[in-house]
Amino acid sequence: MENNKDIVVTDSGDGSISLMINRAHKHNALSRPVLKELSEAVTHYGKLESTRLIIIQGAGDRYFAAGGDLVDLSTVRTPEATRDMSTEARNALDAVRQCKVPVIAYLNGDAIGGGAELALACDMRLLSTKARIGFIQAKLAITPAWGGGVDLCALVGSSRALRMMSRCEMVTAELALNWGLADAIIADGPNGADMQSFIQPMLQRSNLIMRSLKEQTSAWRTGQTYEERRNTEQQHLVATWTHDDHWEIADHILSKDKK
Repeated sequence: MENNKDIVVTDSGDGSISLMINRAHKHNALSRPVLKELSEAVTHYGKLESTRLIIIQGAGDRYFAAGGDLVDLSTVRTPEATRDMSTEARNALDAVRQCKVPVIAYLNGDAIGGGAELALACDMRLLSTKARIGFIQAKLAITPAWGGGVDLCALVGSSRALRMMSRCEMVTAELALNWGLADAIIADGPNGADMQSFIQPMLQRSNLIMRSLKEQTSAWRTGQTYEERRNTEQQHLVATWTHDDHWEIADHILSKDKK
């Protein structure tokens, strides 16, 4: 795929793919074309065997994403059009949720409204020290639109989710880490030691392992039954246990024990 003006793709060559929302002049607002391009990029790179993980970030240092683009959405005024818009955008975020490899949101700045929903659609969230997460849809007299309210309840529980949404609270990086909204705070930028320290252990895993682990966690996220999740886990155990990668490591350990 080629870069375009709204989504910039960077292949690091080590298994990580960076997708940057390149609309800093509009606070990285998520228009419908941008969401479509982002979902297509996530799907495309998630299918490549060389990809271990995908990182989504925003351009600049003020906003990860500032929610839906009101100019783009200004004509959405009927129930039918609203439902269609919500479904289209939710499907775009589902491409992130259902990607074959882990998707990490790096919040270079604030994630608000639909931008917060995109951040929560990702498997993990890494926040810069000044980044905040805000479900501020109620300030526009609306509610979450793209599945983010469901994700928020799953992450922090219904009480904190209601608190965040009703108060339009901007949750700081430190509080997000405490609540489980953030997985780490990145103090030195997307190319610094903090980021590398977080992603390098994952990049050392094989393609098979990363995809197997993602499918197991996706089984929980999509509401599969207890037995279905156990079966998924067992299927991946069989696939990984019998793989040459496992036995190369196991035989190396066994040979050392014999000495």
